[in-house]
Amino acid sequence: MLTSSLAILHDNSSHGEDNYLTRDLGDGNFLDVVLDGVTGHGGDEASGSVADGLNRAAISGPEDIVAVLEEMNAEFHQVGGGRFLLTTASAALYLNGRLHIVSVGDSPIYVIRPDGYEQYSGRMGGLIRLGVSKAVGAEATLSVFQTEAELAPTDRLVSCTDGVSDNLLGDELMQIVRAASDAEAASEQVKTLVDQHIEQGRDIRFRGGRFRHDDETAIFRFFAG
Repeated sequence: MLTSSLAILHDNSSHGEDNYLTRDLGDGNFLDVVLDGVTGHGGDEASGSVADGLNRAAISGPEDIVAVLEEMNAEFHQVGGGRFLLTTASAALYLNGRLHIVSVGDSPIYVIRPDGYEQYSGRMGGLIRLGVSKAVGAEATLSVFQTEAELAPTDRLVSCTDGVSDNLLGDELMQIVRAASDAEAASEQVKTLVDQHIEQGRDIRFRGGRFRHDDETAIFRFFAG
């Protein structure tokens, strides 16, 4: 069974609509969730409500996460009609030696390994755009992405919102996290680079050629055997 340490980057100063959740489920098991409320569409209330729902729920498998998301989606869609109360939700559940990923929307999750990385949801550097139709609350029927992955003691897990991923390239994130001495160092170095990019303003490698101000949230988790 793996053990892990974590650090959290959370800067909600742009819109105040990101949320996150980390839960220690015992015996090395955990749940990490990042949520990016859609700006101008009740995103702060939506992301906070989903985080609260997942924090209260009994979690014994990925199906419990899906059940909460479907319940919240039905409630949001009934109240907001698909135009209000919208949020992404990307969850990384480590349970009994397996990593389960459950995602709605474009908040990415990465497993960074010694020789590369895998992106299991979302986008990086603004190159892939999933519309708000994929958000919790947007449609009467929720579309949920699910997959599983193996983890090794040398792997590192990053879950983040697009305020981080739209302002970094995948290779930049991989290099920082792989070289960092611990999760806290990775969090600090990513925050520094994101801020530098935003101050710089433009880069043709990124969507629209411009870095952008947004809420920034990322959960960094480093593993040991």
